[in-house]
Amino acid sequence: MRISVFGLGYVGCITAACLADQGHQVFGVDVNAAKVRAIQEGLSPLVEPELDRLIRRTTAAHRLQATPDSYYAVRGTEVSLICVGTPSRSNGGLDPQHVLRVCEQIGEALAVKDSYHVVVIRSTVLPDVLHDCVIALSRSSGRQIGVEFGFVTNPEFLREGCAVRDFHHPPFTVIGQMDQRAGDAVVHLYAHLHAPLIRTDPNTAMMVKYASNTFHALKVAFANEIGTLCDALGLDGQAVMRIFNQDTAQNISARYLKPGFAFGGSCLPKDLRAMLYLARHRDVSLPLLESILPSNQIQIQAALDRILEYPSRRVGLIGLSFRPNTDDLRESPMLQLAEALLGKGYALRIFDEVVDPDRLTGANRAFVENAIPHLSALMCSSVEEVFAACDIVVVAHAWHREVRNAIARLAPDRIVVDLRRTRWEAVHERPAATLAGDW
Repeated sequence: MRISVFGLGYVGCITAACLADQGHQVFGVDVNAAKVRAIQEGLSPLVEPELDRLIRRTTAAHRLQATPDSYYAVRGTEVSLICVGTPSRSNGGLDPQHVLRVCEQIGEALAVKDSYHVVVIRSTVLPDVLHDCVIALSRSSGRQIGVEFGFVTNPEFLREGCAVRDFHHPPFTVIGQMDQRAGDAVVHLYAHLHAPLIRTDPNTAMMVKYASNTFHALKVAFANEIGTLCDALGLDGQAVMRIFNQDTAQNISARYLKPGFAFGGSCLPKDLRAMLYLARHRDVSLPLLESILPSNQIQIQAALDRILEYPSRRVGLIGLSFRPNTDDLRESPMLQLAEALLGKGYALRIFDEVVDPDRLTGANRAFVENAIPHLSALMCSSVEEVFAACDIVVVAHAWHREVRNAIARLAPDRIVVDLRRTRWEAVHERPAATLAGDW
């Protein structure tokens, strides 16, 4: 394919050189004359292992060239990848001026081009900026998106110091397409890669990039705080985390990494509080770990706020224990939610197929009697009974298929708040908007 890459910084150079090395004809575009001249001379404008060799080889084969002329690059190519920088502003917000300017330049070139062209955002930008990019392209080109030109987001997952290897061995390739034709063109760019290829909408694709980088930062901070506490206790933090990392069933896995409701139970809150207490007594600051319980509480408050938005005061809860398939109510976020609603005078009905208040014992029973002593009077024997008695139904558990089917069957007649964020079809919640849906 014939490809133009806008921006010859870190991402742009790696992308251009690697695609050219795969046999594509690549035009690198940049306003910086020094970068353009370096590429023209077969030199890398930045330091990165293997990049010098790739640029030297692909320029010698005339598969990679550089130009400051955006019109020339767009007219001579089928796909344009935007790889310009998106620096932070002083307030922490994203500065999209370079991306938007390139979108305008590409749009102006498309205005005098007859053939279909695909514009790919590879720069890291937030969904609101993607909206502005589409507007800039449409206005400057006068062309119809999805018909006369395609729009795709294609976030990169390159690490400095091993970026060439990461390009050829990515964890996955994510393509956020607004239409099938545009997505197909970008898929062709990565046909040589042996990695999962995921096609989704543009906003979701770019949020995967932000989620990934944020999680990487979170992991570094988490490991450092565990190491800090270990140092204060005279323990080897490296040894602790080395053993921790060997658990790939729960610790290093997809477990617990799905949006849902708050955590609870007899272990997580208790052990976290105990560790923070120990840290305070050793004069150790653990700001990341200290933020977890307040963050968890915000999830419960947010659920309460959503329910309070509706005028009806007849609310049903599907699920009361802190997780399905257990009757443990200790520090259950659903029990906290129920207690708050009762305190505000709401009429409450609850179904939990595992919880039987008469069979609770020990600390579990004491916890419930302290929070909701008359729990037995609020319990229903079926999902149908909850829906019959309530106008708003809050779903935290869905257990087996019969319960899920009953909820789906009855939901169209009630307001359903899905705390699991599964967004099944019957739930009366507006799904996350996509770029294609917005315009």
